[in-house]
Amino acid sequence: MSGFFILSIILAYFVVLLIISRLTSKGAENDAFFTGNRNSKWYLVSFGMIGASLSGVTFISIPGLVGSSGFSYMQIVIGYMLGYAIISFVLLPLYYKLNLTSIYSYLGGRYGPKTHKVGAGFFLISRILGASVRLFLVADILDYFVLSSYGIPFEVSVLVTLLLIYVYTYRGGIKTIVWTDTLQTLFMLLALIVSVVLITQSIGGIEEVTVGLKSLGMTDWFVTDNVKDNNYVLKGILGGLFITVGMTGLDQDMMQKNLSCRNEKEAKKNMMWFSIILFVVNFVFLVLGGLLFLYAQENPDILASIQGMDADKQTDRLFPLIALEGGLGTMIGITFLLGLVAAAYSSADSALTSLTTSTSVDLFRVDTWENKAKAERIRKYIHISMTFILFVVILLANAFKEQDVINTLFILAGYTYGPLLGLFFFGIISKRRVNDNLTWIVCLVVPIFIYVFKTYEGDWFDGYKSGHEILGVNGLLCYLGLWLFSKKKV
Repeated sequence: MSGFFILSIILAYFVVLLIISRLTSKGAENDAFFTGNRNSKWYLVSFGMIGASLSGVTFISIPGLVGSSGFSYMQIVIGYMLGYAIISFVLLPLYYKLNLTSIYSYLGGRYGPKTHKVGAGFFLISRILGASVRLFLVADILDYFVLSSYGIPFEVSVLVTLLLIYVYTYRGGIKTIVWTDTLQTLFMLLALIVSVVLITQSIGGIEEVTVGLKSLGMTDWFVTDNVKDNNYVLKGILGGLFITVGMTGLDQDMMQKNLSCRNEKEAKKNMMWFSIILFVVNFVFLVLGGLLFLYAQENPDILASIQGMDADKQTDRLFPLIALEGGLGTMIGITFLLGLVAAAYSSADSALTSLTTSTSVDLFRVDTWENKAKAERIRKYIHISMTFILFVVILLANAFKEQDVINTLFILAGYTYGPLLGLFFFGIISKRRVNDNLTWIVCLVVPIFIYVFKTYEGDWFDGYKSGHEILGVNGLLCYLGLWLFSKKKV
């Protein structure tokens, strides 16, 4: 597949996004940008959230995950289901009752203005790092397979991509995102299904695939051998629960879509159907990961171009290499490109919108301004500023990519959701009052403690390795820290 053909597909895809933006953003003001005028169809929100949740990282990194831990990722997915239930029946009713635009406004009412800004600040850091790294991983793939052969600098391709995302989101915001995410999820799932079908046929059929996956030991869901393993079953399920509650239920990016639904009932319906679809999609992605390894075993020649790379690079290159150069036909190449771009940009565009919303509402409080024209102008300035910040962070990730900075950024972004867990659930469960000037101390100290613990846990506890459940421990310690600084409500 030629580089020119690949670029043509990507360009055509963006033209479609711009047309959707044009149709959905007519007469859009701040209310449409922030909440979609609370008129989004729940089924569109539910379907579109699939692409935003999975992102380009899932799309290209599943092979490495399957190769190292089989289908045990389904433990985490089971935890996701429990987490979505908590979001549906605990958090969404709270958000709708308070009629929130930014979910961090709850912290202002419960603790005070400084805690409001602390919560928003943790989200901004998390989302900037997470969105930048996700978009970088996809940009790196496109640079490796296409753009570098045309002499297009990595910086230029990233800048153009971000500017295109800015153009189709700057007017309609979440009102546009609901529709573009629907299209992007459709392309991503189409790519997934086409890839699974074509690779299965090339290997010989469903029976041969099943036997091959079992022979590689990839089909087991639950890890029960060693409680010290970071992939132990209970750690996986608890980790999935805490990831969902923290990184979805307490994340403005994900909740902004839910809060654009007409009412609480539709938002709950959206969340529950979304969780069911996501369960199935994650399983099919794991199947795809196993298929890629089976195909690579039967066709060792196609792996020659990535030999010599470190293991992580090889697995990240595996899917694009097989799709674009594996001899499976043009259809899988086209759907892969559309799926990859859709998965990456459905995450990036909603992140840019939520970053703009949180900064505008939580830090600048533009939703309270009487001068609507000035408020809208400030929001647009913030939108372009966030675009530039994402650009800078992506360039930094590219500059230091050989030093495992990408993995470090993901870990640091994950730590910042622990304080949000503590702040929200202390506020919901406890009636005690906390000094607004002291909450930031707890929110800063606990993640540092968790980082130190993660660094030395193996030495301190005879090889013990924590998994994603450490996010829940982070939240619990923040809860206890807030209790220590609290007093009974008078």
